[in-house]
Amino acid sequence: MADAMQRLIGLLRQLPSVGEKTATRLVFHILSSPPDYGHALAQAVADVVERVHPCRRCGNLSETSPCSLCADPRRDQSVICVVEKVQDLLAVENSHEYRGLYHVLGGALSPLEGKGPDQIRATELVDRLGSEVREVILATSASVEGEATALYLKKRIEQAGVRVSRIASGIPVGGELEYIDRGTLALALSGRREMS
Repeated sequence: MADAMQRLIGLLRQLPSVGEKTATRLVFHILSSPPDYGHALAQAVADVVERVHPCRRCGNLSETSPCSLCADPRRDQSVICVVEKVQDLLAVENSHEYRGLYHVLGGALSPLEGKGPDQIRATELVDRLGSEVREVILATSASVEGEATALYLKKRIEQAGVRVSRIASGIPVGGELEYIDRGTLALALSGRREMS
């Protein structure tokens, strides 16, 4: 195999969920496509690397700072939804149920991985809490690290006099109780709410 192909396969293998076979298939797909496709793909990768950066305000990835979400005057400026990563922001945004602002932490607290409060954007979040912010929604994962991060942030945000809420956890829509794990069912029961 040509050195250039092996190099590209090696680079593609570094992508999440891409193994040797998938990387090899991708390289052969690129080579069997018109040359314009390969050049356009290379240019798109270069453009992303050069142009896309975290928003200085919320941490969302964008070509502008502030990003389009922070700059949108129609969004509720009094509510901030805190997420661990940009992919979580996109998931919340795609629900079409939330119209406030966001704050991307860039991870969760994880002492085993050496991630403390200084390695996530916790201070930047607290610095954003001005008189116009009335609520912070903690939308961290339901993992041990996500829960620890939520508890840590809750204490810091409450010290600033802002209301803190947590997204609900529990049974997915369409889920059958008999197939739900014990921890998820426990969260669903403890987080139950009155029916309206």
